[in-house]
Formats: sequence, structure tokens, C-alpha cells
Amino acid sequence: MSSSAITSANAPLLGENKPPAKHTSVSSAVFNVSTSIIGAGIMSIPAALKVLGVIPAFMLIVIIAWLADISVEFLMRYTHAGKSTTYAGVMKESFGRIGSILVQLCVITNNLGCLIIYLIIIGDVLSGNQPEGSVHLGVLQEWFGIHWWNSRAFSILFIVAFIMLPLVSFRRVDALRFSSALAVFLAVLFVAISSVTAIAALVEGKTETPRLLPYLDSNASFFDLFTAVPVIVTAFTFHFNVHPIGLEIDKPSDMMKAVRISLILCGTIYFTVGISGYLLFGESIMPDILVNFDQNSGSALGSLLNDVVRLSYVLHLVLVFPLLNFSLRANIDEFLFPSRPILAKDNTRFMSLTLILLAICYLAAIAIPNIWYFFVFMGSTSAVSLAFVFPGAIALRDVHGISTSRDRIVSAVMIILAAVTSVIAISSNIYSFFT
Repeated sequence: MSSSAITSANAPLLGENKPPAKHTSVSSAVFNVSTSIIGAGIMSIPAALKVLGVIPAFMLIVIIAWLADISVEFLMRYTHAGKSTTYAGVMKESFGRIGSILVQLCVITNNLGCLIIYLIIIGDVLSGNQPEGSVHLGVLQEWFGIHWWNSRAFSILFIVAFIMLPLVSFRRVDALRFSSALAVFLAVLFVAISSVTAIAALVEGKTETPRLLPYLDSNASFFDLFTAVPVIVTAFTFHFNVHPIGLEIDKPSDMMKAVRISLILCGTIYFTVGISGYLLFGESIMPDILVNFDQNSGSALGSLLNDVVRLSYVLHLVLVFPLLNFSLRANIDEFLFPSRPILAKDNTRFMSLTLILLAICYLAAIAIPNIWYFFVFMGSTSAVSLAFVFPGAIALRDVHGISTSRDRIVSAVMIILAAVTSVIAISSNIYSFFT
């Protein structure tokens, strides 16, 4: 990491001409960053392992986490050197109005897509799904039978209206630190139960043998490997929350410390749940692994653990939802009303945007059945742009003259790799969709 990354241990994040920090602790930042990272992405990591094999998937998780750390460091450094307090503002300083618009559109696309995915997964868990003709019942249907009140549409509507709406009504990110801490705990609980279940199955000889390397039987399958890359990129895309969280912490060095702790924690969680899921379900892994946990375990304890796994992660997604909604709402407001007062101070605008976004997410979650294509599309477009392309472009443009030769080389490589893998992934996804 460049020595110019952090200019001073005591320097404020945005300089003396920026708003004062709110003295958020490193631990609070870790919880909020980790919660921003661990969303729905963890659900498709096992499916990515199925496509890539264990060894390439592990290497890819490490590489993408490392690149995410570099790209966040670029954003922090250029935020500190300039006058902006937002991601879109940093891009505007480098590329003008078109730069800020691109960031805003990508944040809107990425976060709106993620929120829709969250609701799809919640609907899968509570009310089931029927992917590729196979029937997977939801928890509520298993417990009470199939009724109108535990249908997909009604269960998601209940969650949105009575749980998510109060959570998305907070005006500051730091107000979500306790819900974020609980969300991280639930993610760890999910991983712990999955791991214990996988180990128990391994001891009993009931596990599938994971492939260490991908199985290639044709040219088409080789290019299919690239569809897993955007899934993992999406799982590590949290850059839209770097500024909201960073503005409330005292030092830039503390923010980078929180980011690195979070990346290590989340990378460990991703790989652990990936290998556990692969051991349990093998080639039958669904794009949303929670759907697999509806299978009959053969014992009351096993069935109880399956239900705990699914319900704990539903609650996790409910708690992650407001963090992504925070950035989504702020960017839409900045895009539509650039000259209006701060959103948090305008109750009418704040609540109108909040309700409209919830309604859009709800209607889309009812209409869309499969999350894999959603992940591939987002990871190949908005997520890869936010995570790698834009930070790399900022460092290459270097309007403040602070990039080193190493920074420019890393930025160029980052952008080229992102562009190549995205084009191949999108092409392969389109090809497989029509064949």
C-alpha cells in the first residue's frame, strides 16, 4: 500500500473545509462496513464454487478482496485531497458532471438490484420457490401448510411494511450500528451452523466431494467460468457506503483499518459458507443456497437447524436492507434534486423517496424468480464499475497529482481486468440464456 495513502494519523477525513467527524468508533465502522459487504452475495458464493472449483474460487475471493482494499484506499485518498464528501463528488472533481452522473446511476442500479434480491431471497425462505420445475417449500408453508397469508406476495409485503419501513426511516448511518452488529452476528451464526452441519455430514459420509478445479468439457463451459467472477465482485462491492460511513469516523487511518478488518472477516465467511454449502449439496446447489436448506434432513434436530439457518439469514437481510437503502436514496435524491437542501432535513422528500423505493423493490421481487442472472448482470456492470473501474479511473486521472507510478499501473490493470471479465461474463450469460 502506498505510503501516501494516509497523510496523517490525526488528519480529519475530509480536511478542515469538510464537515466535522461524528466520532464513530472503529468497531461501529467495522460492523457497518461488514454489513454493507455481507448481503445477498453470500447466498450465491456456493454456486460460484460449483462453477469455478474450490481452488480458483478461493484465489478469486482473495484477489477481489485485495483489489477492493486498493480501490477504497484510492477513494479515501482523493476524498481527503479534494473538497467533496461523496463518491459522486469525487468523480465530479475528476471527470466533471458526467462522472458524478455515472456514479449515481451505478449506485442506483447496484443498490436497487441488491434490495430486490434481498426481498426475493426473503420470499424464497418464507414462501418457497419452484426453480426449474422443482418445488421448494418455504418455512411458513412447512409449518402451517399453504395458505393465502403465507403466500410470497403477502409475506414479503408484511416484512416490507412492518419491519423494513421503520428501519429505513433513520436519518444517519451510525444510527444503524446496533442493527449492523446484530446482522454480522447472524451472518456468523449462519456460517457456524452451516459448517457444523457440513462437518457432521462429512463424519457420517453423507457429503458430496467438492471439485478442486473446474470441469471443462467444451469451449462454452470455459467461458461460463467468467459468470462466477461478477458474482464475487458483487459480494465485495460496498464502495457506495465508504463515504457515509467514513464521514462519521475521526481518522482516515481508522476507516482503512475498519475496511481491512471487514474484508478479512467477510472473505473468511464467504469461503467458509461456500465450502460448507458445496460439501452439503454438491452439484445440486441452487443460485440461492437457502432454497437448498428446505430438504428433509431425516431428524427433528436437523430440520430445526435448517429452519434456524434460513430464518437467521432472513433476519440478517432485513437488517442489511437499510444500509443499502441509505446510499440508494441519497444518490437518487442527489441525482434528481442536486440543488435542494439536505434530504434528511426535508421530511416530505425523505418519506416520499423512501416509500416509492420500497414499493418498487416489492413489485420487482414478486415478478423476478431467479437471482443468479441478476447477480451476473449487476456484477458485470454497476458493481464492477463502482468497485474497480471508477476508483482506478480517478487514480489515473490524478487531478490532485498524488498518484504514484505503482498506483497508475495497478489502476490500469484493475480497469482492464474488470472490462475483459465483464464483457465475457455478459456474453456468456446471454449465450446460455438463449441456448
